[in-house]
Amino acid sequence: MKVAAIQMVSGRSLATNLARAEALLTQAAQAGAELALLPEYFCLLGQVDTDKLAVQERLGQGPIQQFLLDTARRLGLWIAGGTLPLSLDDSANTRQVFNSTLVYCPEGECVARYDKMHLFRFNNGQERYDESRVLRPGQQPQTFDLPSRDGKLWRIGLSICYDVRFPELYRHYAQNGVALMLVPSAFTYGTGRSHWEVLLRARAIENLAFVMAAAQGGRHENGRSTWGHSMLINPWGEVLSELDQGEGAVVAELDFSLLEQSRSQLPALEHRILCLRDDGSEGCS
Repeated sequence: MKVAAIQMVSGRSLATNLARAEALLTQAAQAGAELALLPEYFCLLGQVDTDKLAVQERLGQGPIQQFLLDTARRLGLWIAGGTLPLSLDDSANTRQVFNSTLVYCPEGECVARYDKMHLFRFNNGQERYDESRVLRPGQQPQTFDLPSRDGKLWRIGLSICYDVRFPELYRHYAQNGVALMLVPSAFTYGTGRSHWEVLLRARAIENLAFVMAAAQGGRHENGRSTWGHSMLINPWGEVLSELDQGEGAVVAELDFSLLEQSRSQLPALEHRILCLRDDGSEGCS
């Protein structure tokens, strides 16, 4: 299956960001991709965190969701929509949103929703972030199945940015038959330089799974710098394709037989001894 990780340098204009995303998704489709992944905050990287509140949408309505639906249908492309701000079910709370990935099939149907579970907090004295001020954490992992042109049924697991530091989420996916793990991100330049590639490759190696990471990558209008380096990684931890900075589509062919071969030759997923069930009790299942 051919896939594309879309790298952007999103700014403060929703319309401009959507236009750039459309051009890059079109490029991915023309390259033969069946699935394209947009980066975290593809639709808006505002001046301050609270700017996203002004473009929040209720599930099933709004210009960002309409854009994803229309583009998936027009291009005949599976699109994992990076992230967009979704309103809480509690309409009384207008000061927080979910940071959500929505997945659209080529018919334009939304087939999966994942709300970011782990919220980033960082303070090195110069940069300071606390996503919990504006975001409400999600509660559940989420997968979807993609029947590809290669005749394989790919089970795909969703995650977002800071999630990549929590390996238990990805192990949950591997236990549930996931072959490809998606990581839309907006990693800061400093943390990305030190941790980005090693975390992504570790998630691929320890779960013997493909990893596709689509990042923000460059200097943004708000003065923030993001690390970029969108990449595709195979189950052996090898980087198949990568883009360091700037906009573009990182395209690669994923071979399902390599995943089967890797898990057969090195059956590490069967060799776990210490583990926790979802309820926190000990034992492997």
